[in-house]
Amino acid sequence: MTMAVGNVAQERLSKRFDKWDANGDGVLEPSDFVTEAANIARAFGEAPDSAKGEQLRDGFTAMFQHLAAKAGVGAQGPLDRAQFLQAAGEVVEGGAATFNPVLGPVTRGIVALADKNGDGVIDDAEFATWLNAIGLGQEEGRAAFQQIDTDKSGTLSEDELLDAVRRFHTGELDVELLG
Repeated sequence: MTMAVGNVAQERLSKRFDKWDANGDGVLEPSDFVTEAANIARAFGEAPDSAKGEQLRDGFTAMFQHLAAKAGVGAQGPLDRAQFLQAAGEVVEGGAATFNPVLGPVTRGIVALADKNGDGVIDDAEFATWLNAIGLGQEEGRAAFQQIDTDKSGTLSEDELLDAVRRFHTGELDVELLG
């Protein structure tokens, strides 16, 4: 890990920790990840317990379990900041080989929620809705979309979105994806 990328990754992961620590108790637990998934589902007009809401929740839950195992705590955690930064840092710094299996299910869940016409991709309005769900404005979402749509097709595939999330966390992409 280069120092610059490492610092950016740690800064962004620290911000992620703060965002996901929904109750502010200084640790992450599965319920914090379930809350994030429910908030995103609701932003798309889906009930958290709908099939699409459950798909996203399951992706977030699997991610928590992976990080907890990596940190050496039980499946219910909790993960303190240092444990989270270490475990998530290893996932990010391992590149696509470690990042994609952990974040892929979350990305698939987001695309399933956002993809209103069922074509397997999301357009700029659908993408902006997701970013709005995590606390960013519609205009920020549309501007970010332009940078992330690498093939300039006007849509984002699961792979493009997953790659953008990974590049954001490594500092290769300077588009706000945290809210």
